Order: sequence, then structure tokens, then C-alpha cells
Amino acid sequence: MKKWIKNNWKNYRYHILVLGAGVFLGWLFFHSPDDKTKKETVNPAGNEVHDHNGEAETIWTCSMHPQIRQDKPGKCPICAMDLVPVASLESEDTGTHPDEIQLTESAARLADIQTVVVKKGTPEKLIYLQGKVRADERRISNLTARFGGRIEKLFVNFTGENVTKGQIMATIYSPELVTAQKELLEAVSYKDSRPSIYNAARAKLRLWDLTEEQIDGIENNGEPKSYFDILSPIAGTVTKRNIALGDYVREGSALFEVTDLTHVWIMFDAYESDLPWIKNGDQVSYMVQSFPGKKFRGKIDFIDPFIDPSTRIARVRIEQSNPSLSLKPGMFVNGMVESTLAGKSNDILIPKSSILWTGKRSVVYVKVPDRESPSFLYREITLGPEAGSFYLVAEGLEEGEEIAVNGVFKIDAAAQLEGKPSMMNPEGTVSYQY
Repeated sequence: MKKWIKNNWKNYRYHILVLGAGVFLGWLFFHSPDDKTKKETVNPAGNEVHDHNGEAETIWTCSMHPQIRQDKPGKCPICAMDLVPVASLESEDTGTHPDEIQLTESAARLADIQTVVVKKGTPEKLIYLQGKVRADERRISNLTARFGGRIEKLFVNFTGENVTKGQIMATIYSPELVTAQKELLEAVSYKDSRPSIYNAARAKLRLWDLTEEQIDGIENNGEPKSYFDILSPIAGTVTKRNIALGDYVREGSALFEVTDLTHVWIMFDAYESDLPWIKNGDQVSYMVQSFPGKKFRGKIDFIDPFIDPSTRIARVRIEQSNPSLSLKPGMFVNGMVESTLAGKSNDILIPKSSILWTGKRSVVYVKVPDRESPSFLYREITLGPEAGSFYLVAEGLEEGEEIAVNGVFKIDAAAQLEGKPSMMNPEGTVSYQY
């Protein structure tokens, strides 16, 4: 028994010696003299001085879910992406706004951040319009049958034929008109004794569209006429022919439509967004597809007072002289008008590239003045009409302020990562610990 204890004691002593040698070697190789430096020292005045070199805390967040905020690296609990570090939380400068997005000079150059000073100016816009040539509605005449009868002769045989004022277009036989002529001839004998009957008989024929010359001719001949001519009331082009030879027509039936095309309308379609920029008197240059290379000019003389509910457009009209009849109704027209905003002359304008849209909000980033490094603040604004590559600002900006016009998305991304007000999080992000 004593022999067994003696042998085991020798083994234990051997293991203890090996363990002690390992601890000594580890201390020898991994111990650094710098470890002797105390994190708390005493200054000559006897006060304790704290070393903060190791106290800066790094916040880790997810680039896709900036609401995730942790004090150590890891995976995002939502999308499992690796967390990225946010700037260290150092002592805050009491002179800065808590929502400022601060960038280093190198980061601003890398993001290609560019700014511009907000100024007032006269908004101008080049508006492109499309439309058609249309007949002047004031120069359209419709010929209707004043009395019933049968078309005995037809002198206008096709649509598109040009006629002169007073030209015979058709001849009609009407039993009713024959009876009215006989009444006139009987009333002639009472012309002196009973003039009212005579005048009533003539007025009846005038109501049936007979001219004074035609009525006088009936009196002079002493016999009723069986056929009467239908005359064109204006010079123009026959745009509709509703009868054929031998047709029976009733009183009030449409016979012809004659249009004077020596003056036409150019009707453009203007969308709602274009209407603030269009006013009467604006010069419009336009081209007709049938005449490539030829430019026409005219002035806007009428804008529809209502919007078409199906197309959401308003008609814009130009009157155009057309003595050669080269402009034909239905031709396509492309127009262009360079206009200033109706009723406006001096407004704040900002480039489109400076604006971030969310569908409900318009956002810009305003540069904070008097900062050593570029700093920006989130700002919501109210936009006015579009002006080419600019927008008018109704509210939210003042002349002289400086805003970012390039790299705006990168500034907004930095704001999201830092949990500050941004395009998608206007109230800022609350820090969550997971």
C-alpha cells in the first residue's frame, strides 16, 4: 500500500510541474508591457483622468432594415443579412441639430454630392401639343327642305364639290308649294282693297325660303311654277349630301351641308398639367404631316372652359386662313408653344434632380451652413407646376438656401442607416435592440 502511494505521488508531482511550466510560457509569450498602462491615471493635480479610448460604442444596423440597432455585429433578425457598422457614438456637439446627416469630405466626393443655391426666376416651359385641322363651325350651313316634295333634278352629284353662293343645287316639285302660289295669285286682285291678305300670301312663300325675286316672278307670270330651285346660301364645299335624284323629302329633311374652308380651325389637345402654361394670345408654331418641313404659325384665341371627362383634355384653338384650301379637315398637326406660367413672373425654381417623391411627400435635403464637413437636413416641401426640368416651389424653401441636387439618394440612404428623418421614415427611426 505504501509503495502504491509513493508511485502515484511521483506521477502527480510530474503533472503539476508540466502545468506550471505551460502557464509560465503562456504568460511570457502573450503578455505585453502596454498592459501595465492603467486606464485610470492621476494627473499632477492629484485628480483621476479616465482613458476613453476603449469606451466608444459602435452601433450595428441592417442596410435593408435600418430600424435594427445592435451594439455588436451579427445577422439581421428580419432578412438575415450581415449587420453593418454605423458611425461611433461620440460625445454630441451641442451646436448641431440632432437630425443632421454629417458626411466627411471624402464621403461627399465619393457620393458626388452637388448643391445649388435656391433662386427665384421666371418659369418657362416648352409645351408640345397634338391636334387636327377642323372646319370652322361658324362657316357651316345646313340646307333643309322648307316644304315636302320630290327631287326632280340634282346638280350636285358628289360630296366635296365646290359651290358658289346662289348656285342651283337641286330642283324640287312640291304640290304644297303649287297651292301656295295659287293663293298668292288670287290675293293679287285684293292687293289694294285687302292688302293684309296679299302680304300674308307673300310672307308664306318667304317662310318657305323663296326669294323676293322668285315671288315677283310668280306674280308677273300669272301662273304657278311647278318646280323650284334649291340655292346654296354660301360659297364653299359640299361636305354632306343626304339626297339622291327622285327622293321624296319631307319638310325639315336635311338636304346638303356646305362648309366654307377658306378659314379653318387648328384644334390642339391640352392636358390638365399643360393648362396653367397656356393662355390666349400665345404664339404657336406647328407643322402638318402633309407638308413636311413647312412651318405654320398662329395665336391661341380660345381655350375650352371645360375638360372632356373621358379623355381629360381641353381643346385649344387657333384660327388659320386657308385661301388655297391646302389645309383639309382631319389632317394631323404637331404644335409647340413656349410659354411662361399664366399669371406668374417670379417664383422659386428648383431642379427636378433635387426632389425625392414618395407619392405623398416631396423631399429635399438642405445643406446646413457654417459646418466644417458637409451636413444636410431633411425638409418636406410643397411643389407647384412643372416647368421643364424644374419645379416651382409653393412652400417649404426660401431664396438663398442651399440644397443638394446630385447624390440625394445617397444622403437619404445615410439618413436611413442612422435612424434620422428620411424619405421613407419622415419621423426618424426608433432604435431597437434585438
